[in-house]
Amino acid sequence: MSDTSTFHKPDRRVAKSKQALKQALLSLLAGKDFQSVSITEIVRLADCNRGTFYAHYEHKDALLADVLGDVTSGLVEAFRAPYRDKDFFHLDELPYTAVALFDHVYLHAELYKTMLNGNVLPNFREQLFQALKSAALDDLYVDPNEASSKINNELQIIYQTHALLGLTLHWIEEGFKYTPDYMAEQLMLILNWRPGKVIMKHSRKP
Repeated sequence: MSDTSTFHKPDRRVAKSKQALKQALLSLLAGKDFQSVSITEIVRLADCNRGTFYAHYEHKDALLADVLGDVTSGLVEAFRAPYRDKDFFHLDELPYTAVALFDHVYLHAELYKTMLNGNVLPNFREQLFQALKSAALDDLYVDPNEASSKINNELQIIYQTHALLGLTLHWIEEGFKYTPDYMAEQLMLILNWRPGKVIMKHSRKP
């Protein structure tokens, strides 16, 4: 009988090495821009050698791309959490506690703050948007029997994705002024709010 534990050891070593390299890069990016980071600095901080680095990545841009892949996949997974394993759901019946996106971002606060630095990855926001938009377009569709069925599904998803991402990024840039629970609750209130009359602020009495 083969030793299955021996079979899995190389994969664990690879995962551990790659995680150390990714963490080293993120630590360095907290204090300097990406172009200034050298592979020598990365491997030194990760406590490995250049051979280990090149065994996994062709260059540091590939390492950064791997980090971005982790970020976007984690964000998409958190986005899908409220409706995972469901055939359908009613938005107005969805409890705010089902929203996992803000918990995910807060758990990885330093990572998001670092990646939002324009010197790290200038198009980071756009890549997050594309990841969320693709997930929503793949997963969600308005019930054609609903009164809102005249709304173009793609345009609705693009609108809501921009709104969700904008709200999340504002929260990060404001230094996590509110708790994840508060943000989730506010998100659900906003999504379910159907305004009637809108009053211009200049017409309000002091």
